[in-house]
Amino acid sequence: MTTVNEIAPDIFRISTYVPEGGLGFSQYLVRDEEPLLFHTGMRGLFPSVLEAVSTLIKPETLRWVGFSHFEADECGALNEWQMVAPNAVAVCSMVGKMVSVDDFAQKNPARGMIDGEEFSTGKHTFRFIQTPHVPHCWEAGLLLDTTNEVLFCSDILHQDGDVEPLTSENVLDRVRQTLVDYQAGPLANYLPYTPNTDPTLQRLAGLNPRVLATMHGSAFEGDGGKVLRDYAGILQEVFGSVN
Repeated sequence: MTTVNEIAPDIFRISTYVPEGGLGFSQYLVRDEEPLLFHTGMRGLFPSVLEAVSTLIKPETLRWVGFSHFEADECGALNEWQMVAPNAVAVCSMVGKMVSVDDFAQKNPARGMIDGEEFSTGKHTFRFIQTPHVPHCWEAGLLLDTTNEVLFCSDILHQDGDVEPLTSENVLDRVRQTLVDYQAGPLANYLPYTPNTDPTLQRLAGLNPRVLATMHGSAFEGDGGKVLRDYAGILQEVFGSVN
């Protein structure tokens, strides 16, 4: 079942829980003059995500489709969205545009962003933060809504389970347990840990986001800087000695 919840003014979490995997997949719709969807979900989720988006905006008016990196749950349904919304343009890193996205989705060339570049959807201003290999992949990057201090953080703070849409309670115990469980199974080494991992997370913490909009699990509202610094410690604990 797909649910819709407002996590900040005109920012909506669209989430589908998949019981077989014990995992939720979330997209975020920013309702504005030029609507933005962060994450498309996999192609198999497209009908339910489209139905949910239709309760918030006319889907054909979607203008921007953002995501962190080239992966099915991040941008797998990009072509389907561009069929429904003919003016929809992907927003990703310049690396992502060059090496994957423009070949995958040829209808509308992606807007390749460089670190610190900003754009507006009307009332909301977004800043692109380049984050190679955080959470995964060379081309990774995140969007910060500077208007509402919301960081769209992809797989950062991943929590398994069917959980609440938004919380101000501690999510880090769930995060740690998810990563420990993954290390014990076929999804081991889910996240890379490099010399740049901690500096990148410290930089994100310095943005002091008020909301951390993660793909898997509850979005967090509160002292996002502290949570990201503590999260960096968990990654060092779980992955730092094995990668």
